[in-house]
Amino acid sequence: MSWIDVGALDDIPLRGARKVKTKLGCVAIFRTDEETVFATTNTCPHKGGPLAEGIVHDRKVTCPLHNWVFDLETGEALGADEGRIETFAAKVEAGRILIDAALLGQKAA
Repeated sequence: MSWIDVGALDDIPLRGARKVKTKLGCVAIFRTDEETVFATTNTCPHKGGPLAEGIVHDRKVTCPLHNWVFDLETGEALGADEGRIETFAAKVEAGRILIDAALLGQKAA
């Protein structure tokens, strides 16, 4: 994997998110607990809601526009909703958030 640094872990509050701009589009970075982060596309497939502005709970995010809930590990919509968001490998090292640039380059963010 080819990891790129996208910011400090402390820049994202616990159970919060931030949007990161890439050449392929915006990626949402979610912090679900002290040392766990997830990266997904920032756009909800339902109505295009900005997922980085959604509510982070457990390992899920709820879209701020129409309350669709997505699993941050798999990208799958939960409940009665159908659809998915793209996910990208992410990790924390020495207090910095890293995402896999190689995987990001293969998909449209």
